[in-house]
This record gives sequence, structure tokens and C-alpha cells, in this order.
Amino acid sequence: MVQPLPPDIEIARAATMLPIDAIAARAGIPADALIPYGRSKAKIDRAFLEALDGRPDGKLVLVTAVSPTPAGEGKTTVAVGLADGMNRIGCNTLLALREPSLGPCFGMKGGAAGGGYAQVVPMEDINLHFTGDFHAISAAHNLLAAMVDNHLYWSNDLRIDPRRVSWRRTVDMNDRSLRDICVGLGGAANGLVREAGYDITPASEVMAIFCLARDLADLERRLGNIIIGYRRDLSPVYAREVNAAGAMTVLLRDAMQPNLVQTLENNPVLIHGGPFGNIAHGCNSLIATRSALKLADYVVTEAGFGADLGAEKFFDVAARTGGLHPDAAVLVATVRALKMHGGQRKSELGRENLEALRAGCANLARHVRNIGLFGVPVVIAINRFDADTDAEIALLKEQAARLGCEAVESTHFRDGGAGAEALARAVQRLADSGLSEFRTLYDDDMPLWDKVCCVARTIYGAGKVVADQKVLDRFRQYDAIAGRFPVCIAKTQYSFSTDPGLLGAPTDHAVSVRDVVLANGAEFAVVLCGDIMTMPGLPRRPAAEGIRLNGSGEIEGLF
Repeated sequence: MVQPLPPDIEIARAATMLPIDAIAARAGIPADALIPYGRSKAKIDRAFLEALDGRPDGKLVLVTAVSPTPAGEGKTTVAVGLADGMNRIGCNTLLALREPSLGPCFGMKGGAAGGGYAQVVPMEDINLHFTGDFHAISAAHNLLAAMVDNHLYWSNDLRIDPRRVSWRRTVDMNDRSLRDICVGLGGAANGLVREAGYDITPASEVMAIFCLARDLADLERRLGNIIIGYRRDLSPVYAREVNAAGAMTVLLRDAMQPNLVQTLENNPVLIHGGPFGNIAHGCNSLIATRSALKLADYVVTEAGFGADLGAEKFFDVAARTGGLHPDAAVLVATVRALKMHGGQRKSELGRENLEALRAGCANLARHVRNIGLFGVPVVIAINRFDADTDAEIALLKEQAARLGCEAVESTHFRDGGAGAEALARAVQRLADSGLSEFRTLYDDDMPLWDKVCCVARTIYGAGKVVADQKVLDRFRQYDAIAGRFPVCIAKTQYSFSTDPGLLGAPTDHAVSVRDVVLANGAEFAVVLCGDIMTMPGLPRRPAAEGIRLNGSGEIEGLF
């Protein structure tokens, strides 16, 4: 009988962390370039990072996954374990990850610092307030909202149509009650009465700008380009016209510096920015990734949810914007998840089922094919669970071979970096092979609607893409403003389709486009599909119900 591991928080709490200046030294960062936040985390001074520009880039490895299921895939744990494993075999490797959001942490999904013996620490800090970046982003976003309403209250010299104010507010919490609200109630002194609403902070355009901006000057330019609403003649009104961009940049100045922490095995990690992969572009900041490429020979990063969302957006949005050239991709798969895609019930996943696994490999095959469309070579990481049988692992490797790629078991969750050494060697070989011929899926000059159709038909396997005439008219309107932007498609993470219950690798389905929003500062168009929400709700039994302080003042229930 395999002994169960302690809870993640206990493993993290038992870790022997090195002082943050020692971690910095391992990454080639001098102590005087650190801005400490206590003993175990720090920000890195922007002047030091800017001085790295002349250095050559290391090799970039993207960790992505099959379509997520309740059975679990473990993409972040693989990324952490892989970075530890690569450092164990002598590869100078940095890990670049997103910051967790409080919404999932107190909701259903939990934290995002890895798990088992493949974690980043201090886990509690990272999953909660960390260095305050999310709070700064929320404050900058809401400052703009306040200045828009203030302009409407005092004069409205810009002739903004109050019915067409598109800039919403934000909070880093799952709160369905805030999706649609009315502001200005209580009389004339409280401003104009109008409909408004909230999005969760990881869906904020300020978050997207934060993660895509090159530097503070580019940040201010992008913030100024945010469209906050429209006049009666439908001409756009920009944040710079209400004079908000400068103050917003001030609020974000310190947050723009990447955060340095460590793995359980004391390897350096940059954690910075945190857009969701289903409703935003799902990648950590370009500043962190580009800095890591200057500091290390290999950089491991991840993108949110399955490869149809995270990887596509990493390639078509982040890499396009940042001039990145990925050298290899790691596609995380579990026997459990693939059996669910093949029709096996969650309650029966502990039982060997080769037929369901074989059927579920259609999802794996679709993702392998999709990554290949971008010209990036891929290795499959089998995140092994204790209940997986040798026959199931053998079948999965056989199916991978049929797809023309290697599948490597990894036991990092139980064994840390030692359990990921075989995967690390495979990734090193692939990254050093020179096989990557990275390309984006569509050209900049394609109309926005055609870009959506390209992603839906090519990546999702859709037979058609449908939208109301009002939405199609909006696409044409946005083409005139920003036709060269990429598209960021917001849809369910559970399926290639817009129906979360349609598992496996569906084909010829219809992708329903509900709306499109121009994120003019982020420089992409957000395409809302199906029932996806930019403000999630809490589940019936939110994780927050089990989180508390014990008698020693330690946090319990965080996962």
C-alpha cells in the first residue's frame, strides 16, 4: 500500500528555505538588485533587469496540458518538478509562473503554487497577498473607473454617452452578485445612475496590459489606449482623455518588478502577473519571461488550462507580442483525465480501463496536432498517479509513439525533482534539437472575425462559428480601430467546444460567439463564447469554509 503524502501546506511548511539573497545568487542576481519582502521573497530591481538586454536568450520551454477534468492534470506541479529536475541534471534553469488569484483559492480550484514535493514556496504567501501585485492592479483599474464616473459627474466635456460606458470595475474574488450592478443611486450628489458591473481581477484589461507591457513607458502608453466607452456617434473615448494613465502607472510602478521565490529544492522562480487562461490570455508577464531568458540557459513557463486555450494564447498573443521563440513544449497528461475523456466516470477512475484510456487519447492527439501547427516540437509528460497501472502507462506510451512523440513518466509529486529527471533529459534534448520552427496560427492582417474562425476550425475542430448580426457588426467596427490585433477567445476550459460537457475531441460542433470586447490597451480582442463569465461565482461549498487559523496562528485548509 502506497503511503499517502501529507497535505501540500504541511509539506510547504516543513521546507527548508534559503534566504532570498542566496536564491538570487543562484540565478545570477546580485543582492543589491533585490527589493526584499521579508526573508523568503523579493522583487527584482528594474534597472538591473534592463541592463540584461544585451545578453543572449536561453531556451524557452512551454508547459501545457490536455483539456482539464475533475480528475486532475497537474500542469503547475509538472512545471515545478521539471525545473527542479533540469537543475538536478546540470541544466541552469529558471521557472516563470503566474501569480495565483484569491478567487479560485477561496472557491473551488484552490491555490496555484504546485503540489506534493513539486511546489514553490512560501506557499501561503504566494497564494494569498504575496507582494501586493494583484491589489495594485485592482487599484489602478478602479481608479480609472472612478475617474470616468467623476468626469460624467462634473462636466462630461468628452461627451461620453453614459449608456455606452464599457469600463467595468474589478475585484480579486469570485462574487456573482457583482456581475451586473447599478451605480450612482441615492440622488444627484452620488453621480449619474447607470448600469455597470465587476470582472474578477485576472480578467481585467489592466492585468493583461501589466503582463504584456515591455516597460513603464509601454505600460503608460497602453493604459492610455484603453477604451472606456463611446460617444453618441460611437467614436471611442480613451483613458488618456480622462487623464488617468499617469496615475495608474504610478500605482503599478513597483508591481511591475518581477517577484523572486524558490522551489522546495531551493531553485529560483520568477512569479509575476496572473491572467486566467479561460477568460484572458493565461500567461505570466513578458517582463518575467524575458528576464528569465537572459538569466538562465533554460526557462520553463506554463500557460493556463489545456493547450487549446493556454498554449494557443501563449503562441498567438504572448509570443507574438513579446517576440518570443519557444524551443519546446511539454504536454501534460494523466491516465485519469484521459479515461474521463474516454467516458469513464470519476468514481471509477481507480479501476484499470484500457478501452476508456484508448478512447480518451483522442483528446491527447488533438492537442499534439495543434501544438505542431505552431511548429513547436512536443514531449508528453505522464503525470503518474499512484492508482495508474503499468498496463495503462504502457498503452499511453504506445499511443504517444503513434503520434510521433515521446511520452515520459514523471513522479515529481511524490519524489520531487528526482522523479522528473527522465522528463528533464527528454526536454533538454528537444529544446537543444533545433527542431522548433515557431510560427503563429494566423497573419496579423486577417480581419478579427476570420481570426476567430481560424482558431475555432483549426484548433477546436468546429464546423461553424455563429454570432448575432450585432456582434458581427461590432467585429467590423473593431477592425476599423485595431484590425491587426490578435484574438483572445474566452470559452470553457473543459472542452474543445463551447459545451463543457462535450469531452474527448469533438468535431463539426458550432462555436457560439456571444460578444466581443476590444482590449485596446492590451492590444487584443476578447471574444466571449458560450456561457463563459468574466466574474466567476463560488461553489455550493467554497474552500473558504475550511480555511482558518489554528491555535498557533498557522493557516489550515489552504490547498
